[in-house]
Amino acid sequence: MAVTSESTTLWTGTLKEGSGTTRLDSSKVAEFPVNWKARSVGEAGTTNPEELLGAAHSACFSMALANILTSAGHAPESIQTTAAVTFEAGRGVLGSHLLVSARVPGITEAEFEAFADDAKANCPISKALAGIPITIEAELA
Repeated sequence: MAVTSESTTLWTGTLKEGSGTTRLDSSKVAEFPVNWKARSVGEAGTTNPEELLGAAHSACFSMALANILTSAGHAPESIQTTAAVTFEAGRGVLGSHLLVSARVPGITEAEFEAFADDAKANCPISKALAGIPITIEAELA
């Protein structure tokens, strides 16, 4: 069964002077302010598309890794994933770097790295990001 998730952004003004809000419509759990400054140089309290993309990538990767590990008989105790998405004005999104730490009883570091590489290649968001480099650092906690 396919599930469609929706978000809405309302933007007013020009790119550099304008601002907007992005609302998570499907879950109704949050609404975030967005603007160019947050995207181009950073601004506390305001998000940007790359931060939201990083949230999607880290969540998707963690779920994919949990599934891969469990299917292989190694149920994880915890997985923490940070996705650092790099954006450069004029060039766009340059890449996503996954930093992963997990507690998984009964496997070696080498086995874990292989499972993490599999999740990196096959999580749906990684596949959607096929046009950019995706790198990973994965270790057992």
